[in-house]
Amino acid sequence: MKNLVIVESPSKSKTIEKYLGKDFKVTSSKGHICDLATKGKEGLGVDVENDFKPTYEISPDKKSVVSELKKLVKNADQVYLATDPDREGEAISWHLARELGLDMDQNNRIVFNEITKNAVLKALEEPRTIDMALVRSQETRRILDRIIGFKLSKLLQKKIGSKSAGRVQSIALRMICDREKEIEAFVPEEYWKINADLGKKLIVELSKYQGKKIEIRNEEEADAILKALGEDFVLADITEKNKKRAAYLPFITSTLQQEASTKLGFTSRKTMMVAQSLYEGVELSNGAQGLITYMRTDSTRLSNEFVAAAYDKIVNEYGKEYKGFYRVKNDGSAQDAHEAIRPTSLANEPEAIKQYLSNDQYKLYRFIYYRALASLMADAMFKSVTYDFDNNGYLFTISGSKLEFDGFLKVYGDYDSSKDVILPKLEKGDILKAKKILKEQHFTEGPSRYTEARLIKALEEEGVGRPSTYATIIDTIEKRNYVEYKKASDSGKTKYFFPTQQGLLTDEKLREYFKQVINIKYTAEMESELDEIAEDKLDSIKSLREFYDRFQPLVDSAYEQMEKVGPEKTGEICPECGGEVVIRNGRYGKFKSCINYPTCKWHESLAKKEEPEDIGRTCPECGKPLLKRKSKYGNYFIGCSGYPKCKYLEAIESENNRKFYRRKKK
Repeated sequence: MKNLVIVESPSKSKTIEKYLGKDFKVTSSKGHICDLATKGKEGLGVDVENDFKPTYEISPDKKSVVSELKKLVKNADQVYLATDPDREGEAISWHLARELGLDMDQNNRIVFNEITKNAVLKALEEPRTIDMALVRSQETRRILDRIIGFKLSKLLQKKIGSKSAGRVQSIALRMICDREKEIEAFVPEEYWKINADLGKKLIVELSKYQGKKIEIRNEEEADAILKALGEDFVLADITEKNKKRAAYLPFITSTLQQEASTKLGFTSRKTMMVAQSLYEGVELSNGAQGLITYMRTDSTRLSNEFVAAAYDKIVNEYGKEYKGFYRVKNDGSAQDAHEAIRPTSLANEPEAIKQYLSNDQYKLYRFIYYRALASLMADAMFKSVTYDFDNNGYLFTISGSKLEFDGFLKVYGDYDSSKDVILPKLEKGDILKAKKILKEQHFTEGPSRYTEARLIKALEEEGVGRPSTYATIIDTIEKRNYVEYKKASDSGKTKYFFPTQQGLLTDEKLREYFKQVINIKYTAEMESELDEIAEDKLDSIKSLREFYDRFQPLVDSAYEQMEKVGPEKTGEICPECGGEVVIRNGRYGKFKSCINYPTCKWHESLAKKEEPEDIGRTCPECGKPLLKRKSKYGNYFIGCSGYPKCKYLEAIESENNRKFYRRKKK
């Protein structure tokens, strides 16, 4: 073997190996091979007194992987580290180089933003050394998260029974709790609207009186206006304007997650999982190919090659008038190392390769493809018309809009909800009479709870976390039972985040004892410091020391002053020992237990027991009916009604349990 290329994903390795000749072998580390140890003082794996020196250990499930990699390295003339082009990828390469005994001064690190043959071959021509500034930034983040996570989690577990706290997850929880408090504190105010039906599909709304905006605060004021109105509505003014809408910028990680949530109904975790599969490669008719560029990015930049190819496609397929302008809009915290998320080749049109994609892959790829193409197309042009009708000094208004030139909507129209509102042709001075005039009572609405898309947008706007971490943040606060993601009512369709009582308690204690470090401003500043470390502009040890000297006294104070909250009492008596029955939080939710645990082990589940459901099929082994059941872990499965004599089982495919398996009785 002459050349060994190590990536972190098995599917990625299969795609890349097909691009390279017989002199190359491509293998995978299967993600991170090392993590901070859980030994030493407080189990941190970090020597705080010795400049925060970390201790790394090979993960137990990666020991065999590392052993195999060492054998491959021993037989290779040249080793290339081709992990993902970000801080995590750089850290994985560093750990691999360290564990495999590679020369840190050698140009053995290659990076590419897309998994295509040209990109991989070009990267092999431009190897570099491992970027230790990126490694230090990732290491600093990991140390921060370990210190905060371990110390706060132990404190909260001991004092209030909460499972964990984290540098960024606690901020997401705070934002949800703050919004809930705003909703509770909101006092609705009454107001009224008056509309008039003038026929010809003209429903006009009262907006002004004698040139000033009108506010109707109660029914008495509404009735007074109705009495003051005459029969004639005179068209006093017609305003026509040409308006344009610029194309949306191509996707970055956060906007992809937000838009996939609202337009496709994907969770952020599902979006990233599907995007990862598109990036790593799909087997097409002409071989395996990565279909999109790297999906962890906060830059809207596009390569010159893609822009040129897109312009050619736009002009040739739609006409010169559809060609737009290339725009880039990155905020101050954006890292411009990668392009925006785009298709690797415009030749791979979604409809042409649909047969090779899963349904979810097709939906997301099509979304990314046309968003990137649309970003380089011309503005959509609209003509808006506003009619102002006068009735005894009261001004009633209606507006319409018509699409004159579709521009970027030519390809992006399926993802746009705007519709034409065409008004009938009228002339200034025309007089219409109302078929009916209605008064309507309304109340001001308080702030809305966060949807997943809104929460991601809010985190991004505040500079908290990084787009690649949002899915994990949201997943964590749900799993910790700090929030529930559910519909506001049985009739509603949209899901929102609601804080649980445990979530509110956790936020309250963090706010009370750790407001100096668990706040939006400080967390955003820490993100900026990590960026500076990545750019080799800030010393990582100095940053860690300043944080720790601020954080540890707060932990010490909280251990002394925070009161311990006992389990919730039910008022019931334990049937076995006569002790009080309390409610505890378990791995699989809340349950009743004796207060004398572990001396008395009586307990009772609070979860409603679901009755098995007959699915209308028979067991292929014994012929008895098959039933859909729910396990004690909350997963659904199909089992034989003849259990335990017949142990036939089927797993139900779901987002959390994708592998369909069958275990037959031996």
